Amino acid sequence: MIGWLLRRIGQAALVVLAMTVIVFAGLHAIGNPIDILIGEDLNQQERLEAIAHLGLDKPLLQQYFSFLSNALRGDLGTSFVYNEPAIGLILDRLPATLELAVVGMLMAIVLGVPLGMYAGMKPESPVSKLLVSGSILGFSLPAFWVALMLIMVFSVQLGWMPSSGRGDTRTLFGIEWSFLTLDGLHHLLLPAFNLALFKISLVLRLTRAGVREVLPQDFVKFARAKGLSETRVMCMHVLRNTMIPLVTVLGLELGSTIAYAVVTESIFAWPGAGKLILDSINSLDRPVVVAYLMVVVVIFVTLNLIVDLLYKLLDPRVRLESAQ
Repeated sequence: MIGWLLRRIGQAALVVLAMTVIVFAGLHAIGNPIDILIGEDLNQQERLEAIAHLGLDKPLLQQYFSFLSNALRGDLGTSFVYNEPAIGLILDRLPATLELAVVGMLMAIVLGVPLGMYAGMKPESPVSKLLVSGSILGFSLPAFWVALMLIMVFSVQLGWMPSSGRGDTRTLFGIEWSFLTLDGLHHLLLPAFNLALFKISLVLRLTRAGVREVLPQDFVKFARAKGLSETRVMCMHVLRNTMIPLVTVLGLELGSTIAYAVVTESIFAWPGAGKLILDSINSLDRPVVVAYLMVVVVIFVTLNLIVDLLYKLLDPRVRLESAQ
């Protein structure tokens, strides 16, 4: 197990290193941030001084190795726009994004798994067919359109939900959280549901497919023959085996939800890292963009590692293969 863990950590380090090369080269090709950051009224000498101050006068390779050297010490650079450490800007806003993504995924699990199990147990019932047909809408509708419709219906027409902001927050472990207050939860529901809609459809269809695949298996028939209740059979045998592929998908989907929450955050004015990265891309704020992408890659890699560990716990066959 220790050898396997060390190999995975080494692979993760290579992934992060490759990402820094791609991002650094890509941002260099997009354009020069000096054209956006400084005014046209500066003379040539002042322009050169500004370029030197930001370290953009050095060759790209030298800039990259300087960035790597500083990154190993925990310094991912200083924002061109905010003049603050880039990693600090990201970490200040990341809890809001994590809160939004986690609540969205919890909605997807709480709604998608039971509905998927029902649809798998009774595939021919009208309700099951309606659920499967409805899940196609969840896949098809664009997130920005759904967000606008949610605001129009629940905020403008009915007045039940706030349309923007994070609401009141409460501090826990030195971090501000919205879910700890009623007003914060009120603000959290609409953007979280907007993020969750696609995931609910995905979880529902995966759970339904898993249940239909597991139900005819011999161990399920044997469990029923032993006289176990239907609830115990479904929860202890069918659901556990259905969760094996779901764990992989949910882990990766949580990472993608964090990475791509930018649309939802922008429409609902949610003060998370997604909105920050959008503003930073528009202003070519390289340190913030690189820091954000590094944080996202680390989150993806960490989630992938956790998924692999959970896979070993859920599926004895994986433990046996790794032990050989």
